[in-house]
Amino acid sequence: MSNPVIVVHYHEAWLKGRNRRFFLRKLSTALRQSLQGISIDRIEKPGDRFVVSLGDGASQHEAIARVEQVLGIAFYALARTVERNREAICRAAWEEIEPLSFTNFAVRAKRSDKSFPETSLEVEAAVGRHLLEKLRAQGRNVSVRLKDPELTCYVEITSGPALVYARKIPGAGGLPANTAGRMMCLLSGGYDSAVAAYHMMKRGAHLSFAHFYGSGAMPGESSLHVASGLARQLVPYQFHAKLYRIPFEPIQREIVRYAPENYRVLLYRRMMLRIAEVLAKRDRALALVTGDSLGQVASQTLRNLVAVDAASRMVVFRPLIGTDKIEIMATAQKIGTYDISSEPFHDCCPVFLPRTPALYASAEDLDEAESGLDVPGLITLGLRSATLEQFHCTGREIKSEISHPGKFSGKKSIATA
Repeated sequence: MSNPVIVVHYHEAWLKGRNRRFFLRKLSTALRQSLQGISIDRIEKPGDRFVVSLGDGASQHEAIARVEQVLGIAFYALARTVERNREAICRAAWEEIEPLSFTNFAVRAKRSDKSFPETSLEVEAAVGRHLLEKLRAQGRNVSVRLKDPELTCYVEITSGPALVYARKIPGAGGLPANTAGRMMCLLSGGYDSAVAAYHMMKRGAHLSFAHFYGSGAMPGESSLHVASGLARQLVPYQFHAKLYRIPFEPIQREIVRYAPENYRVLLYRRMMLRIAEVLAKRDRALALVTGDSLGQVASQTLRNLVAVDAASRMVVFRPLIGTDKIEIMATAQKIGTYDISSEPFHDCCPVFLPRTPALYASAEDLDEAESGLDVPGLITLGLRSATLEQFHCTGREIKSEISHPGKFSGKKSIATA
């Protein structure tokens, strides 16, 4: 194929009215960042689409794989560019569909440049007639079917060249990356929280992550490697991310020592929210994100969720609240986090699990259960022992570095919680 281009149609950005330029600028930036390292001649925007012109030696397969993860794209295709005349368009359409197997087809044309002398319907009729004649000349039993065709040949008349393609690939959808503000996601090693993070990224949120881990029952069983793997898998959607790693077992031991047994898991979760809230404010995030699904486990009954949320002044978003495990697992498979979450690790929450966990706690119940705890001191303990892993994605290369996020003074940290 000569002069291959990737034609990109965006998803919701066209609905944004006066703010459309902001969203399209972000989408253009995301395309350029995703395609770093691949030879690109230029990225243009003729009409309501982006056109990525690949340079000499560029891998079409690799470029398409990169575009697949760019949020905000409705669909994309590897297209042929031709001169804006009927003969050239018909010839390119035949070259596009001739090697494909199908029993019926249609032609769909879009004329975004109205200076082109033929209407969209005229282009469709002319190209469709040419293709049908060529197919029948080969003895192929193929018919035209305008409704739900097996194959569609697309022709787009732009202010530049005409674009012709027949293989339309669904994009990631949603809004372009980093258009909706910052959030802090409580990332466990399981399936749910990674999927919740992906859903919020699709709405344009930029996420940092807080992971609470135990020491592990056996060497290598700490959940740190799983959390790091999940963050690494998700970072291409937003290009950079922070993962705060907080050792939680010392805090759990204090809760086990001084609090009623049936409230342990709920108190664990309240402490996690409080610590995550301080880290969120440190990063100028406006909300927290968790992977809770209503009624999935004892700590996720409606009353328990409300009682846990009372510990945080920050809004807590739960994008999976109405989904079931089958839906969550299917999305995990789609985004590549399923196998990572399936690796063995030692989850900190089941440690010291109560024999009969509370199902219908109130905020007042949990406040009373925490009365014997030094809550500010435990928050400070978590913050001071945290480490930070930062991820940077350039094209297909992901680099990470681990550091201490900085000392927190107890008074300052608690004041913001």
